[in-house]
Amino acid sequence: MDERAQPHHIAILAYPHAQAAAVHGLTDMFLAANRRSRAATGADQDRFAVTHWSPSADGSDIASVYASRETRPPVPAATIVPPSLVPGATDDPSDALTGWLCAQHRAGAIVCSICAGAFLLAEAGLLNGRKATTHWALHDSFQARFPAVRLDTDELIVDDGDVVTAGGIMAWVDLGLRLIGRFGGPALMLDVARLFLVDPGGREQRFYSVFAPRLDHGDKAILSVQHWLQAEGDRPVTIREMAATAGLGDRTFLRRFHKATGLNPTAYVQQLRVGRARDLLERSTLPFADIAWRLGYEDAGAFRKVFQKIVGLGPADYRRRFAVS
Repeated sequence: MDERAQPHHIAILAYPHAQAAAVHGLTDMFLAANRRSRAATGADQDRFAVTHWSPSADGSDIASVYASRETRPPVPAATIVPPSLVPGATDDPSDALTGWLCAQHRAGAIVCSICAGAFLLAEAGLLNGRKATTHWALHDSFQARFPAVRLDTDELIVDDGDVVTAGGIMAWVDLGLRLIGRFGGPALMLDVARLFLVDPGGREQRFYSVFAPRLDHGDKAILSVQHWLQAEGDRPVTIREMAATAGLGDRTFLRRFHKATGLNPTAYVQQLRVGRARDLLERSTLPFADIAWRLGYEDAGAFRKVFQKIVGLGPADYRRRFAVS
């Protein structure tokens, strides 16, 4: 690193009810990167300067409340919006807050969010027309509020150059490593990952997400089929059987099922079966062929392809990663 170069300024938005673990964990990660960089290069200058920013009590201003140095670089390299565990914490942000985020972006900062923090970026209009992610459990509420965003909650990190969004509550680790790699290089990123004992890459949210079918849609006929599938879904079922259970004609059933659940019946049944397969892979030693047979698949190879497509891992890899000892 050039001894005369300014450190990269990382601004973290410590808004009310922001997850403290993310705010301080990211701070520790960047400060650890400074120590590892100095140890590796012998340079006396930090690679990163971290500041915390917080809205004023009346929400009219955003001010710095913490700095890792007495002086901070004038131009941010990245601005991070952490997650929150408090429902509604990212709803209805002040104009000052969204305006500050837009100003950071205009000044050249990479604007980043973690989990529910994506709601603040979306409220500021910074995600319109872009691909982004948030926590998989927030998919429906986010999509309903921000239809202009191309949401993909299978991804743990969506790096769109000047905007980076991360999905899960603990994805601040992945985001921190991504920024360390961008500004400090891959060697420093891997060094920090080893120090924190974390996997530096290759994860996706769908490895962890659980299928949560919509049940509050108000269509009683379709709800009766959903309940029936929970009980009968381990055997082969046909569209005609499902339609008969709903008391509807085939075409009407297909239209109403998709409207109510967001999935066609075949995809819905596959999600249910993959969920049960995941549980058996985690909690039993049954061969996958036996699991497939239990769940109504005569061709284990065909079910393996379905499992890989939905989960993002093959059954053997999934068991190695998530099996309960």
